[in-house]
Amino acid sequence: MTDANAASFEAFLREWMVRQKDLLDELVSARRRRHELHDDDRRELISRVLSHYEQYYQEKSRIANRDILLAFSPSWFSSLERSFLWIAGFKPGMVIQLANQVLDDLSEEQRERINELNQETKSEERALNDELAKIQESVGAPPLVEAARSHGRSGLGESYRAGEGGEVPETLKIALENLMVNADTLRMNMALKMTKILKPCQAVNVLVAVAELHVRIRTWGLEKDAQGGACG
Repeated sequence: MTDANAASFEAFLREWMVRQKDLLDELVSARRRRHELHDDDRRELISRVLSHYEQYYQEKSRIANRDILLAFSPSWFSSLERSFLWIAGFKPGMVIQLANQVLDDLSEEQRERINELNQETKSEERALNDELAKIQESVGAPPLVEAARSHGRSGLGESYRAGEGGEVPETLKIALENLMVNADTLRMNMALKMTKILKPCQAVNVLVAVAELHVRIRTWGLEKDAQGGACG
């Protein structure tokens, strides 16, 4: 079933990335037409982009319910993409870093609110890291994240599978699923809060940066792996 689950998500991801690139084109066009578009048009586009990311998390959750280790060590990611893994996805704080890099027109109030969001996000990231450490300690296994980054799926199997048929213990499965859901919730909530702090045109600029980075990392990673040089 593992291969079938991986193939199912890979098929979804191919279609999702096509849509991701289409939305990126729309975002770039909206940025270029800054003085032509109304804020309502930008808000509608922002809403569609966020819904697109939410669709990704929903599909990933379905796959995780079938095979949680596949979500933590996704075979559909390149070695470069795996180097960014944090609890089955990207670290939420990356979006805040990008916002600070690409926006030079923030008001003092916006900077204060973004700083507060950054501190809040870091605190929640630490709490999730602590929870992951407790899960690993409970099963006496090596750091799951590092195993996923360095060795891919093969690095997780021996340490985290047990019992007949190499099944993941139910208690571990539930703990990891809950952890992933909480991490994905943090990712989405942080993005929603960020868009509420920013003006629509600023939010468009940040979403352009996020999508461009995502597409670039995936393209570079797949090309590098195809050449036989792992980017671990």
